[in-house]
Amino acid sequence: MTQSDPTDNALATIASILDPPESRREPEKPAVTQQMPVGPPPIPTSPPPIEARGYSKFGPGPMTAIRFKWTVRLDNGDYYVDETIGENSTPIVTGPMSREAAIQMVDDRESNARRRFEQLKSEMTGRSAAANLARKDNGEA
Repeated sequence: MTQSDPTDNALATIASILDPPESRREPEKPAVTQQMPVGPPPIPTSPPPIEARGYSKFGPGPMTAIRFKWTVRLDNGDYYVDETIGENSTPIVTGPMSREAAIQMVDDRESNARRRFEQLKSEMTGRSAAANLARKDNGEA
């Protein structure tokens, strides 16, 4: 009896998931001709509103200890945004405000933090590349 390579088993499993046998596939349904509806067109439904209480987003970054977090909370009918840095910091509270304003503030803060993080990362990468180029120009390895 020969022992099989574990990679073969993993590949066979992945293949069986991605390419199921014909017996498990649904049979093709014949095309159905649609009739034009009579009357006014249906009114498009909007998605349900976002639940503001507990709505939160995290800022970017590799370290949890310095990552921003913005969370909406409801207190006596008013909405507040708690902004924290890391896990155990005291929140900076902004509010009271409307539900929409609280959600918008969280979205804006997260978007701004992500943009600034990407800008900083780009600057650091550019400086690193320039330093490496300068080092090579000076004959250093």
